[in-house]
Amino acid sequence: MPYAPLIIDLAGLQLSAVDRQRLQHPLVGGVILFGRNWQDRAQLTALCGQIRALRGDLLICADQEGGRVQRFRGDGFTPLPAMRALGQLWQQDRMLALDAASACGQVMAAELRACGVDFSFAPVLDLDWGRSGVIGDRALHRQPQVVAQLAARLAHGMLVAGMQHCGKHFPGHGHALADSHQAVPHDRRALATILRQDAAPYAWLGSVLAAVMPSHVVYPRVDARPAGFSRRWLQDVLRGQLAFAGAIISDDLSMAGARRVQGQTLTATDAVVAALGAGCDLVLLCNQSLAGSTLLDQVLDELAHGVHSGRWQPDPASEPRRQSLRPVGAAPAWEQLGRSARYQRSRQRVLEL
Repeated sequence: MPYAPLIIDLAGLQLSAVDRQRLQHPLVGGVILFGRNWQDRAQLTALCGQIRALRGDLLICADQEGGRVQRFRGDGFTPLPAMRALGQLWQQDRMLALDAASACGQVMAAELRACGVDFSFAPVLDLDWGRSGVIGDRALHRQPQVVAQLAARLAHGMLVAGMQHCGKHFPGHGHALADSHQAVPHDRRALATILRQDAAPYAWLGSVLAAVMPSHVVYPRVDARPAGFSRRWLQDVLRGQLAFAGAIISDDLSMAGARRVQGQTLTATDAVVAALGAGCDLVLLCNQSLAGSTLLDQVLDELAHGVHSGRWQPDPASEPRRQSLRPVGAAPAWEQLGRSARYQRSRQRVLEL
């Protein structure tokens, strides 16, 4: 089975000839969909069907966390609350909050799967320090113990609908002020402090999480490289100290802050190679299909050449980890959701938030 580490994006509402060519490249293992790929449920279902017909092994992904990060809205999709709402409910009724978290996970995953989407990059495990604008109300709570419990129930709800899950952004983005979409954030705390606070949910959920997404934050007292490019973080800490055995998926390597490493700006290909070399199994390269950009084609060509030249070597364990993210069981038809008492109860719980 070929090793396919890249998750790439699409330009529009249906596959173009260029999209088809790229998605058939053996180094492409998945596709991520954005709001620009959404018109309504019929169109989204048709697009996912086109992708599936082209290559049945591709992982179709989206960011459907809730709140301001919800790519598909309207036309039957349940409006998901910002995850902070679950933390606020925890302060009033802990058991009700846990049930609501399961409901959010189940509804989100069931609706995505009914349209053909396999995987959502959720839940967010960052702590709500009140410092990071890019995280903000995406965080569940300030206390790591609460985050871990609510996230576990979100993941459980997703699994009820047959979808795997991805904790992000390891070891924690909530304490860093800068937004890695525009700059390189720094978190100057010591390793022991981070492990005791922000990274604690990853330790407690190590046997639960299917995947982890590292942050683009630099923690200079641990490593000069951002976590997603750091063998210290991914191999020594996440795999070694925390014994995580699932897939590691990079955050978007097209972000302005993502490719700035130790004072140098990496090319897109260099960033992909660096992330894979640090221990990522899959890498996201988003928003490169727009306006006739050929960057994706360049990266694919250079990566393929890099294998033959010895610039980088695939990790044999990575492909099974990618395959482990595929959904479990048959996807429901949208009409089946309306006839499911479990889904309807969960949807009502979500709407109450």
